[in-house]
Amino acid sequence: MGLVIREHRQALSPPLTQEELARKAEYGRGGAVSVSRIERGLISPGEHRLAAIALALGLTSEQLRQEAGDRTRSLARERGRRPVKLRDQVAETKRRHAEISEKAAQRSKITQELAEAFNDVHDVARDKFFLRFVELAESIGGAPEPMRSQEEQTESTGEVPTARRIEAMSAGIANAIRGAAAGGVAGVAAGGAAAYGAFTAAALFGTASTGAAISTLSGVAATNATLALLGGGTLAAGGAGMAGGALLLTGMVAAPAAALAAAGFYVLKKRRTKAEEERLRTEVEDAEAALDQSQQGFNSMADVLSRAPETMEYVSVHGTHALEKWRASLPPEPRDWASLGQEGQERYQEFLTVAACLLAVSSINVGALLTAEPDSLPEMNKAIDETLRYADKTIRSIV
Repeated sequence: MGLVIREHRQALSPPLTQEELARKAEYGRGGAVSVSRIERGLISPGEHRLAAIALALGLTSEQLRQEAGDRTRSLARERGRRPVKLRDQVAETKRRHAEISEKAAQRSKITQELAEAFNDVHDVARDKFFLRFVELAESIGGAPEPMRSQEEQTESTGEVPTARRIEAMSAGIANAIRGAAAGGVAGVAAGGAAAYGAFTAAALFGTASTGAAISTLSGVAATNATLALLGGGTLAAGGAGMAGGALLLTGMVAAPAAALAAAGFYVLKKRRTKAEEERLRTEVEDAEAALDQSQQGFNSMADVLSRAPETMEYVSVHGTHALEKWRASLPPEPRDWASLGQEGQERYQEFLTVAACLLAVSSINVGALLTAEPDSLPEMNKAIDETLRYADKTIRSIV
């Protein structure tokens, strides 16, 4: 896919630069880096990105997929032709070993860069919007218990729509605020990430008014395991930070790394017997297969970690501005629910929704993408895309 995109980009008159293609495909900051990684075959664009790239090139997604499929099959046939002479076999295997080692190293680098950027943007949105809203909300006495929706009154089975999941998360946050205002320990008095962790738990593992666990309503697209698999980050209270980021890579490159380490001894030898060459070739092929098998999950993970910060950054800028305007309009403390008036009460409910959307986006289970079976990835990607799109649209409609 990367090769086909690069050829079409360069074939335009005049040719587009990677930066120009990124801009036409509506990438955010650092878009040229993403295009470069796509063209080098390190990641593949998700459905919405592929459609934007195709449009920028004057093509359709299906045309790009067809050309990429044809090129992949052609290259696979070439790879299957082994040189006759042992010397040439050794040279080819060394080349493939170097390529797969570089690919594994690049995956690790990409994961760390994306995760660090995700954490940085997330923490700003958490501190500037989420915790500030909670602090204001806790100062309002007598806030009503979250209302049940019609859907919540019926027993739910299977996957729950995104709107319903976010509504349930909003109820969890509201209940945690009510508990903190009544003297509970979940409020901002707990401090920073610890307070945020408490509200995250309330939203994802609390209960709706029916008693149904919120965690059972969240499906594949909403769980707080995300940054635990990224080494904890700062989302989880007491997280290990990005120093633990290698945990995420375990399922993705462990098998290739083991094969490459075993093969390394033979690569370093100046001379190899035919048996040693055969063993090295087999181990390199195993490493290639392992990376190929996890490529789709890695692509999905990279797509999520690239898209989610755009929404979180919008919250940190525009959500914070809207929150400050609301704060300035509030009556002096002590204040109660009735003193807010209808407009202030509606704004409170809207900010609850924004807070729930922020949690939904920041808690997508990207780790599950790396360990998922290929057949289950399309459904997971669809659910995640729905969460990202719905949350972003809802937030922008409010703030």
